[in-house]
Amino acid sequence: MQKSVRYNEGHALYLSVIARKEGTKRGYLSKKTTENSKWHEKFFALYQNVLFYFDTDQSARPSGIYLLEGCTCERVPALKVSTVGKDALDKLHYFLVVFGHDGQKPLELRTEEESDCDEWVEAIQQASYSDIIIEREVLMQKYIHLVQIVETEKVAANQLRTQLEDQDTEIERLKSEIIALNKTKERMRPYHVHQEEEDPDIKKIKKVQSFMRGWLCRRKWKIIVQDYICSPHAESMRKRNQIVFNMVEAETEYVHQLSILVNCFLRPLRMAASSKKPPISHDDVSSIFLNSETIMFLHEIFHQGLKARIANWPTLVLADLFDILLPMLNIYQEFVRNHQYSLQVLANCKQNRDFDKLLKQYESNAACEGRMLETFLTYPMFQIPRYIITLHELLAHTPHEHVERKSLEFAKSKLEELSRVMHDEVSDTENIRKNLAIERMIVEGCDILLDTSQTFVRQGSLIQLPSVERGKLSKVRLGSLSLKKEGERQCFLFTKHFLICTRSSGGKLHLLKQGGVLSLIECTLIEEPDANDEDAKNSGQVFGHLDFKIVVEPSDAPAFTVVLLAPSRQEKAAWTSDISQCIDNIRCNGLMTSVFEENSKVTVPHMIKSDARLHKDDVDICFSKTLNSCKVPQIRYASVERLLERLTDLRFLSIDFLNTFLHTYRIFTTATVVMEKLADIYKKPFTSIPVRSLELFFATNQNNRSGDHVNDKSPRLCRKFSSPPPLSIPSRTSSPLLNLFSILFFLVQSAENSRCSVSPASAFAIATAAAGHSSPPGTLNSERTCDKEFIIRCAATNRVLNVLRHWVSKHSQDFEMNGELKMGVICLLEEVLRDPDLLPQERKATANILSALSQDDQDDAQLKIEDILQMAEYPKTECFESLSAMELAEQITLLVTQYLLDKNLIMDEDTLYDLSLKIEPRLPA
Repeated sequence: MQKSVRYNEGHALYLSVIARKEGTKRGYLSKKTTENSKWHEKFFALYQNVLFYFDTDQSARPSGIYLLEGCTCERVPALKVSTVGKDALDKLHYFLVVFGHDGQKPLELRTEEESDCDEWVEAIQQASYSDIIIEREVLMQKYIHLVQIVETEKVAANQLRTQLEDQDTEIERLKSEIIALNKTKERMRPYHVHQEEEDPDIKKIKKVQSFMRGWLCRRKWKIIVQDYICSPHAESMRKRNQIVFNMVEAETEYVHQLSILVNCFLRPLRMAASSKKPPISHDDVSSIFLNSETIMFLHEIFHQGLKARIANWPTLVLADLFDILLPMLNIYQEFVRNHQYSLQVLANCKQNRDFDKLLKQYESNAACEGRMLETFLTYPMFQIPRYIITLHELLAHTPHEHVERKSLEFAKSKLEELSRVMHDEVSDTENIRKNLAIERMIVEGCDILLDTSQTFVRQGSLIQLPSVERGKLSKVRLGSLSLKKEGERQCFLFTKHFLICTRSSGGKLHLLKQGGVLSLIECTLIEEPDANDEDAKNSGQVFGHLDFKIVVEPSDAPAFTVVLLAPSRQEKAAWTSDISQCIDNIRCNGLMTSVFEENSKVTVPHMIKSDARLHKDDVDICFSKTLNSCKVPQIRYASVERLLERLTDLRFLSIDFLNTFLHTYRIFTTATVVMEKLADIYKKPFTSIPVRSLELFFATNQNNRSGDHVNDKSPRLCRKFSSPPPLSIPSRTSSPLLNLFSILFFLVQSAENSRCSVSPASAFAIATAAAGHSSPPGTLNSERTCDKEFIIRCAATNRVLNVLRHWVSKHSQDFEMNGELKMGVICLLEEVLRDPDLLPQERKATANILSALSQDDQDDAQLKIEDILQMAEYPKTECFESLSAMELAEQITLLVTQYLLDKNLIMDEDTLYDLSLKIEPRLPA
């Protein structure tokens, strides 16, 4: 039998007496019994967390006790009864006390007044010992805090009392000193002459002397001030103040741009994402804008600090502001990393018509001033370089003993370090931003421009000539075609594709329905007409040899030919050289991927990606994480020797590296040095070409040696190129230069197939002969075909001719202004033509370069006196809009660079790169 629970009944009775007299809540309530469900009126008294009930308010002993710890109390609606007693029950209000364990029936109570019921419910809800403990803890914390405050006040009072005592002592000491001085003054008074006894003439003399001393002092001070105003230090300080004022104006404009980004785009798009039919999701909004709102708040604070410092002019202290700003600038690194993904998400969202319509509505706001959302998203990308340039200018005009010198140098070093980290992300985002800008101009859109591995090369206007089957030109007149602009096309060249667009009257671009997007891997370029093609000869005579063809051979459609006409020979040479180089790079990259893969049996030293000098930083070179068009890391900065080594590396030649080198070599070297290097490559290839570049051509030796011991089932012997790049060279040549990738293909293929009876050198001779429209020349005997020295010399000649071709076609002004350089190139090319082992294709390329060099002299000679007079009578005015965007960008870059050199504003390579991003050419609308 289970025993009953025992409790201290005496103490319970004591508590019930206290509850009946001093309880928290007391009064009569109706209690429902558990036996017969009837209501009995009892007197209830609540004391702390115990509820007592008595038969009457005069009862000495309680009828029952309820422990309320862990219970809940809540109001319940009136019970459903018959209509007879409904009026009486409407005046009653019920509530329940629910206990915290199963099996216990809740306590049902009721009152007649609603206010009384609410008071009981509130009192029972607050009757919890745990709540009392929490309240006690809060009070104890407040008590401890007050005690600490009292102790602190006592310590402060003692300090103040000590200070008062010290002040009293000081006052007594000063009083004693005053008394001593007064006594000394009294003793000295008899020795002074009284003012009343002075002679009037003496007074006049003193007055004149005082006037003269004041005038001399003012004159001396004026001379000192004027000398300082004209001094170099004052001039430097004026320039420094002007830099600070410009910085404040730039910061004001930047904060305004960020506010437009947040208020006109971010916040409205957040509201649109919360609508019933959202045109964009919240995740996409966060991906596009990321922490741009945080950047705005940061620069608002920095801008307020700058304005406060300007208010205290001429005292300008900026170092502490940068000390506050520097720890917060890491948010830019997150923004830069996300920028490329942000633009991709934005491009995907624009495919939604509702979002594109809404975005155009936001962009039409007067505050945007016609700028697109992509423009506002790029503003934070240039802020760190702007700060670096500003600090460079400040330090250039800040004396070495200036109080802020070290702080500004520290801020500059930190910003340069952050910029160096952000440099690689910026280069990727610049590429995709340029691609998206072109994609935005095309009405139909262009999905291939969303490929981030694709780099923009050049753009311009060309005339497309109508053609029929077999690539023959139809009978058209160039004059009428040019006047009506029926065939004018806006062309864009990328490293993988060639776009042909038409421009509408509104300035928008439309891709051609057929042949608007050409994949360069399927294209073959024909620059000059074939000697056996009479129609091509006639067209060359009609169009002044300004036309060139692109033969497209898609795998899933019939082949067709695109005939384009350039406005000048120089433009044609620039277009054809870039297109041919892009095609060569694509095919060479495909070959490298197929041949030098990781599971290949070709030894590691002969793989390009294993060359540490192509991707590891050294004392004389630093690489970026971004890859160029040849899948090799781009060079951030390097010495002249390493740049020339990359230029003459026979394994690859990136079109973007070649263009950059030819644009910028004048800053760090001279044309004579470059020309001497090219001459050494041609004359002494084995001593001038990098060793790793030569090792690739001798990979067959090691493979052939190991091939004798490998069985017929070796993976190296059985492996085939399942999907090789289009390496076959058709009868029509794609370029007057020999393609290096064809040489590599035959070398590696012959090395991997030991059963092949043709040697690598013989395969090379076959390849070069196929490229030269003829069979192997008779002079190539067995001894010559086995000579690998012949292969190296051909590859070196090919590289020299390739570089010279780009140089002559794109930078003809170098040869016009430098007669010695021009004669040196002509002499080298004539020496190349005298080589008896020169291949037909190389001979044709050399003749074309010589023809291009002599073309300017012929044009000058054909200029008649009548044309000169006519030009003088009707001068041609060239408007700003007619200038080429690329030429304008080049001139601005040269001017800025010359200005920096003249002002001795020495910057590191990252800052110059970021500066070039700021003045890059803008695409035409």
